[in-house]
Amino acid sequence: MEVTQLPIDGALQLIPTVFSDDRGFFKEVYSTSRYRKAGIDVTFVQDNLSMSARFVLRGLHADPRMAKLVQVLTGSAYDVIADIRPRSPTYMRWHAVTLSAADHRQLFIPAGCLHGFLALEAGTLLSYKQSAEYDPSTEIGIAWDDPALHIDWPLQGKQPVLSAKDARNPTLGAGGLL
Repeated sequence: MEVTQLPIDGALQLIPTVFSDDRGFFKEVYSTSRYRKAGIDVTFVQDNLSMSARFVLRGLHADPRMAKLVQVLTGSAYDVIADIRPRSPTYMRWHAVTLSAADHRQLFIPAGCLHGFLALEAGTLLSYKQSAEYDPSTEIGIAWDDPALHIDWPLQGKQPVLSAKDARNPTLGAGGLL
């Protein structure tokens, strides 16, 4: 497995080894011991899937208790990590990676960082493991277009499709986090 430190403190890009032949491919998508050796020393307790149409934007979400391991199983997504941990050396920085089913990449998102993604294709299926069970009382939602973050979403002049909940997310200043 190839492991790359991203420009957000504690965030990693992982590319599992893929064994391909004329039948298709095989890859190990998660192994506790292998991922611990890569620096991911959390216990994942919940797995989720989300299917999205093109230009659906989900996020930005965080939970101070929850790290995530994300990957795209079908389609592609512009995946964003934003660091809102006040004591972090990369506080208020963001980084994006385009994930696709074809490239097999995964992202590890440290607990307390915002996460969001824009589906770049119809039928984009994103899989993610969480280190804490979902609890709406601890979730943080921040506006996808927060001017304090200046995230450059590849919207190609379109408006993103948001859930009603995400459309109401406050900015970092309005949410009391700045």
